[in-house]
Amino acid sequence: MPVHRLNHAVLYVRDVERSVAFYREALGFEVVMGMRGAAFLQAPGSTNDHDLGLFELGENAAPSPAGRTSVGLYHLAWEVDTLDELERIAAKLAELGALVGSSDHSTTKALYARDPDGLEFEVSWLVPASLLTDETLAGRATIRPLDLSADKERYGARTRGGVGVSIPA
Repeated sequence: MPVHRLNHAVLYVRDVERSVAFYREALGFEVVMGMRGAAFLQAPGSTNDHDLGLFELGENAAPSPAGRTSVGLYHLAWEVDTLDELERIAAKLAELGALVGSSDHSTTKALYARDPDGLEFEVSWLVPASLLTDETLAGRATIRPLDLSADKERYGARTRGGVGVSIPA
């Protein structure tokens, strides 16, 4: 049987409490289990045991050199259901000073942010399979600036993304 989805990610952080507070406020994650120096969080609406594990290294931990001086993980990506939700999260990430960019990958509308330890993550909305066109598929070759207003007009603010792509139709 092939692998069919990512169940959870685990990050090393300097301060678990600070990271928990960030992921709760930024993305609505809730703690489902915790212990000294560790926490396990679940995304809203998730049925996973947990979606994110955090393990504390302490304030003296060095920043991750991944992508600058060593190989390593670039980012994690979480998917939202609607463009309205993507827009709400963009505003929250901007308010927190965590939003570092956004992109239109044609079939994927993406926000990029950094957590308190500088670890990058993505929040995205995927065009549902029923709305994919040859033009949209060809557009993946070019990255453009994200225009949520235009995307909401084209696809609908509350259209459920990823249907037939990342989730069954």
